Amino acid sequence: MTLNRLNPTEPTWSEFLSALTDAGLPVDDLSDEGQFFFVSDAGVFGGFTLRGPHAMLRSLVAPTSVRGRGEGRRMVEVLCNQAAENDASQVWLLTTDAADFFASCGFERASRDDAPQILRTTRQFANLCPASATLMHLTVVA
Repeated sequence: MTLNRLNPTEPTWSEFLSALTDAGLPVDDLSDEGQFFFVSDAGVFGGFTLRGPHAMLRSLVAPTSVRGRGEGRRMVEVLCNQAAENDASQVWLLTTDAADFFASCGFERASRDDAPQILRTTRQFANLCPASATLMHLTVVA
C-alpha cells in the first residue's frame, strides 16, 4: 500500500473533508498540532495525532467501492507503523461504531480512564467524540 500525505492546500484535502463529513467524523480539529493525514492508493483516508509516545488513530474512511477487500485493515496497519516510526509505542482510538473492526486489527477495548492524560487533552478526546465512544488500544513496535 502506498500512502500520500495530505496537505490542506491540495485538492485531495477537500475530498478528505467530504469523506469525513459524510461518515459523521469530526473535522473541527484537523489543523491542530501533531496531526498526520494520508490517503492510500486505494482511496482510503486516515491519520493519527502524535503526542509523545502515544498516537491517536483517527479519521479512517474507506470508499464503499473498496470495503470488504481488506484496504481499511491495511490502512490501519500502515498508520500504526507510521506512528511507530514517529516514536509512538502506544496507539489509541475512539470509535462509536467500529469496535469489532478495530478488535480484528488487534486493538483491545480500554476504559476511558486508562487513556494517557496527554491524549485526554486533545479536542478529539475531550470534546468532539461522544463520551459513549469506545476507547481502544494497541502496543506497537518500530
